[in-house]
Amino acid sequence: MPTEVALWRIEEDGKAQPLAAAVMPSENSLEDMIESDPDILGETLLMIGRQVHTANGGRIDLLAIDAEGIIRVLELKKHRTPREVLAQALDYGSWVQTLSHTAILDLYADYRSDRGLGFEAAFEDRFGIPAPEALNTGHRLTIVAAELDAATERIIEYINGFGVPANAVLFRYYADGDARYLARSWLLDEAHTAAAATGKAVSREPWNGRDWYVSFGADDVVRSWDDARTYGFTSAGGKNWFTRTLRSVPVGARVFAYIPGEGYVGVGEVAGPGAPFTDARITFDGVDQPLSGLDLEGTYRHSDDDTDPDAVEYVVPIKWLSTRVRSEAFKKPGLFANQNTACKLRNRATLDALYEEFDLGTVD
Repeated sequence: MPTEVALWRIEEDGKAQPLAAAVMPSENSLEDMIESDPDILGETLLMIGRQVHTANGGRIDLLAIDAEGIIRVLELKKHRTPREVLAQALDYGSWVQTLSHTAILDLYADYRSDRGLGFEAAFEDRFGIPAPEALNTGHRLTIVAAELDAATERIIEYINGFGVPANAVLFRYYADGDARYLARSWLLDEAHTAAAATGKAVSREPWNGRDWYVSFGADDVVRSWDDARTYGFTSAGGKNWFTRTLRSVPVGARVFAYIPGEGYVGVGEVAGPGAPFTDARITFDGVDQPLSGLDLEGTYRHSDDDTDPDAVEYVVPIKWLSTRVRSEAFKKPGLFANQNTACKLRNRATLDALYEEFDLGTVD
């Protein structure tokens, strides 16, 4: 049985006044709370879907992923019988184990189309580490309930003995005047319920060895997209975090330029090695010349350039194949985006869309 939770209010006289458990307004409100703050489960998770339709006709209440790439099915009991809720969770598990890397990215894109932030950027923002090379190497099934009956507990404990990664988490609701409290307890120790393996690692999509994503942080003060498309370059700076990935893009690579929050604005090829802005040279009108000597809208300087060498703007020359103004940026739900300045562009759906949009033929 889950650990019994009881709460007391300590009065001014030092006496403990027990609080009685109240009826939770609805299990839908519990679903809302978990979606908005999955930390209440006691784990760090990234939500990737709610009311997710499966290929088998089901609908998963909440779908999440942890820092190891394990998929988490969170199913609320919602007054169903133990047989119904557990059979449903097992059916969902059979579907989840088939999800490919691309399918997971697509699920997240559908779920968070309002944010304009791709899965990999959201993953790194949530966990502080890049997304693992392989997603969905395993999955866990969690029954979420406002109350647990003996039959549900008994069945979950039984199937765990056969390696089925099922658990249940109980939330108790308390009211004390205008204050509301939520207490949590797990049926089984999560540390001892291993995730079920999918049978093979669902690796991220292969890279074609050529295409890169490059984020251009146009702000019209430090950095101007009009400058970049006119003179042929991309740049980043302010601190090492922004420049370190841009430095890794090799000469000859093809890059797709993306302005955060706006969309893709150009495609081109890296025409030469990068350099700090003060040393950067650009071939313009057939003449090799210092970028700093051209008529620029941006300053390409930062307040701590003189004291922090990692803060200086780093410039990479680009031979643009096609560009467009910011107001005509290409954007639609599901396109890859990343908080890193540069990374290998692997997402096939995004590449297909970009190749068509910029008239590049078919993806290699």
